[in-house]
Amino acid sequence: MTDRPDLTELLRRRALTEDAARPDAVERRHAAGGRTARENIAELVDADSFVEYGRFAIAAQRRRRDLDDLIARTPADGLIAGTAQVNGKPCAVLSYDYTVLAGTQGYVGHRKKDRLFELIERMRLPTIFFAEGGGGRPGDTDVPTVSSLETRAFKLWAALSGVVPRIAIVKGRCFAGNAVIAGCSDLIVATADTSIGMGGPAMIAGGRLGDVEPDAVGPISVQAPNGVVDVVVADEAEAVAVAKRLLGYFQGVTEPGAVADQNALRTVIPELARRAYPIKPVIETIADQGCVTFLREKFAAEMVTALARIDGRPVGVIANNTMVMAGAITAAAADKAARFLQLCDTFGLPVVSLIDCPGYMVGPAAEAEALVRRASRMLVAGAALRVPLVAVVLRRGYGLGAQAMTGGSLHEPLLTVAWSGAHLGPMGLEGAVRLGMRKELEAISDDAEREQRVAEATAAMEENARALNSAQIFEIDDVIDPAETRGLIVATLAAAAARGELPPPRRFVDTW
Repeated sequence: MTDRPDLTELLRRRALTEDAARPDAVERRHAAGGRTARENIAELVDADSFVEYGRFAIAAQRRRRDLDDLIARTPADGLIAGTAQVNGKPCAVLSYDYTVLAGTQGYVGHRKKDRLFELIERMRLPTIFFAEGGGGRPGDTDVPTVSSLETRAFKLWAALSGVVPRIAIVKGRCFAGNAVIAGCSDLIVATADTSIGMGGPAMIAGGRLGDVEPDAVGPISVQAPNGVVDVVVADEAEAVAVAKRLLGYFQGVTEPGAVADQNALRTVIPELARRAYPIKPVIETIADQGCVTFLREKFAAEMVTALARIDGRPVGVIANNTMVMAGAITAAAADKAARFLQLCDTFGLPVVSLIDCPGYMVGPAAEAEALVRRASRMLVAGAALRVPLVAVVLRRGYGLGAQAMTGGSLHEPLLTVAWSGAHLGPMGLEGAVRLGMRKELEAISDDAEREQRVAEATAAMEENARALNSAQIFEIDDVIDPAETRGLIVATLAAAAARGELPPPRRFVDTW
């Protein structure tokens, strides 16, 4: 190679952007139990596929710091960004670098985000963003500013909603502008030591709201149960692995995975109608083995949402969890399901609905949670679905809650089937008896006799509510052996795939 001064200088400057040029910063990061931004990106992307933008950027602080110091201490202005391949498919990757000014958002970094966000839209690139960091950076001096509120990055990132799938990964502290990056994403993966907040300790103190430790602002113990975080992981290595799997669901069909013994579905539901059971094994049995990712598990646990593959085809799954609230749809459960249906519809993922639902939760306490508006979100989102929906009534399908689980009606899904032991009705059967026979029951003075009459009438209604009776008058499409469930889903989705492109999205006004 010719020893040209310009090339020598280029290679020297390039070396200064690598982790090896800052061993002290790398050591501190490792000592804190974290990995560097470049280490995370290297594990995420396919080998030799990362094309970096803005490698030589530095913090806009020339007025108060020596240039050589900025080059050495603020590489890439703390934001590494570019295009790459993940799972063999193109995507964009951005990562704030916590070893550079605590991952704060600087002037040049904002310009880099603007550039990348516009390229993401032009090239329709799914995106993974490592969002750890402390928010806006007050120390940049090279550009005159009063408010910095003309910054376009947040608008550009928010405008990508519904355009491409965006996954945020958070480790440690993520405040203010960094939290907005995460919050505007479609899915958030966070490590157990994460704290996410719209304002960090400095902003909290500045608002005279007291002194709060960074890790107490928005810990996972808060942000997982309230639904902010979709998947909680142990560390960054697991976060990268989960993000790759999540991204894969939006990258199309793969080779079918291994299949569990479907006969297990015949005995998964207890014979006693009131006995709860875990729904996860049902989903994992129907799906390809090892291909299910549960989302927002600690938020509204009565409603399960998951991404999965069935015969290699990515799908979304909603299911009632009888272990919590008997599987009734609460206000929070409706929020969770409605948002998930929008996600699936936006990015073309068929939906499988597994129903064991006594209806919507009712009562004064439930209504205090704005149930009327929030419960209706499921119906509005379901009515706008363009993707194939397959509904399976596992045990109970009662009332408006069951209708919400089927997109608004038993005849809205491409296929609505029930397992052989299922029952369907306009409301919970015992409740229907007590309501419909109220005067007759009030006339019975003996408590034991009254309850015996309720039991007899309920049993008669249960006989009438059997899935086979519903199928006889064609309320549902079929009653099936549970072991047939996977095969019918595969066949129905294969038939649906023949229609090609989906129609344009249907606009609607959210009820809440």
